[in-house]
Amino acid sequence: MDLDLALRDDSPPPLTYQSTSDEKRNNERWERSNCLCLMIIKKAIPEAFKRTMSKTMVTVKEFLQDIEKKFVKNEKTEVNTPLTRLISMKYSGKGNIREYIMEISHLASKLNALKLKLSEELLVHLILISLPTQFS
Repeated sequence: MDLDLALRDDSPPPLTYQSTSDEKRNNERWERSNCLCLMIIKKAIPEAFKRTMSKTMVTVKEFLQDIEKKFVKNEKTEVNTPLTRLISMKYSGKGNIREYIMEISHLASKLNALKLKLSEELLVHLILISLPTQFS
């Protein structure tokens, strides 16, 4: 059974009186696949999300695109978490200073991957001000 046929192929053209038996068979297979995919997906998603979905979705591809629109990544939110953590970090005096600095470096590389580049001078400054006064 081609359960994923509706995900792989676009909707076939509407049937006409001149449609061949192969076209009719392919259309029926696609319709069955589309219906099954929609039922499976709708059964699997939580009820809270079902209420936000449009009722006019005809194809599984449209349904998945609608879901994708609702869960578009917000880059500002992705940057906010590591940046807030980086700025608010304070060395407690427990543990290895090298590991603490490596953790700061790791956060900086995450921010760099999110296209927020921090200079080495700024990182050094953030590290120095996060250390207790006896270390700086």
